[in-house]
Parts: sequence; structure tokens; C-alpha cells
Amino acid sequence: MTEPPVPAHEPAPERTPEPVRTVTEAKALAALANPYRARLMDALKVDGPSTASALARRTGQAVGSASHHLKVLHDAGLVAEAPELARDRRERWWRLVAPRLRWSRQEFAQDPAAVTAAQAAEALHLQRQLERVRDWQANAESAPEWDRAAFSTETWVHLSPAELAAMGEELTAVLVRWAERPRPDDDVEREPVLVFARGFPAQP
Repeated sequence: MTEPPVPAHEPAPERTPEPVRTVTEAKALAALANPYRARLMDALKVDGPSTASALARRTGQAVGSASHHLKVLHDAGLVAEAPELARDRRERWWRLVAPRLRWSRQEFAQDPAAVTAAQAAEALHLQRQLERVRDWQANAESAPEWDRAAFSTETWVHLSPAELAAMGEELTAVLVRWAERPRPDDDVEREPVLVFARGFPAQP
């Protein structure tokens, strides 16, 4: 099992759902194609706004490294400062510009640098998904309740491109609804859970 999450701060500020950010710039895509910056983005998604020092503890990195990569993400327009959360002038808080990102290589097919950056970001994202699955499989027996609850599903369907896009929108809407629901005040312990799905043309 992975270590339990380190709270970014207490109490957590309210997070207002924001629209999806459509990424079209090579600079932003290149910023995402870095494993540590990807971890910072995930930590901000899971814990909400945070400081560089809290993010460094969360990800097991040096504070200077966290600060540097936050600046890169800020310059790429992916994170923004949240000065309203600072308790004094020395504190710098950071938040995501949008909770979800999306991009399509077709939108910048004429920009080779952007296409290359998108491919690198997608490859890293897939690698991190596989690593997390392998890590869970290696440790699942230590958490029987979670092992029974965890699921994996695979289905073959016959679709047109438009139907595949529609299915993706429906699945995303379900995940977003669960992600943005108010957390029940019922004293039940909850942990971050990663759910991902992919749909693409393939042959048996």
C-alpha cells in the first residue's frame, strides 16, 4: 500500500468546480511531460491548493525542487498562485488553473513541436498509469477490503468515431460527478482512488 495522504493544510478550502482546460500550447504540453511535475499536478488535484513545502512532503522531494517545478507549471499556465490562502507574506499557495485537462493532437497537427510534446506527455501518462496498477497488484493482499472493492473491466464494442466520442463523454461525466460530489460527513475513512479508462480502435 502507498503511504496515506499528507494533508496539504487544515482545514481544506472549498473547491469550486471549474471548466476543463483545453491545452493547445507546446509549452504546456512539454511541462506535463515531466514525471515530477505530473506528480505535483496530481497532488493538487487530490489535496487541493497547497504550498511548495507541503507538496514537497507529499511527494518526497526537496522544497527547492518543488518550487522550481511549480514555477515551470505556472509559466505554462497550468497552476496559479492563491494569495488569499496565505497566512503571512512569506507563504505562497498554489492551485490548479482547471481540475481537468484535455488536448487533441489533431488540433495542432501543423505544429511539430506541439505534437512531439503531446506524444511525450501521453507516453508519460500511460507509463504512470501502468506503474500505479502494478504497484497496486503487488500490494493488494495487504488491504483485503480495498482488494475486494477494486475493479478492472474490459469490453469489446462496435462503434463509429462519433459514438466512441459520445461514450467517452458519458464515462467522463460519471467520473466527474463522483469526483465533485460533496464528501459525506459520516466518519467513513476515504482514500484517493484512481479510476481511468481508455477507448480506441483495436483488433483481437
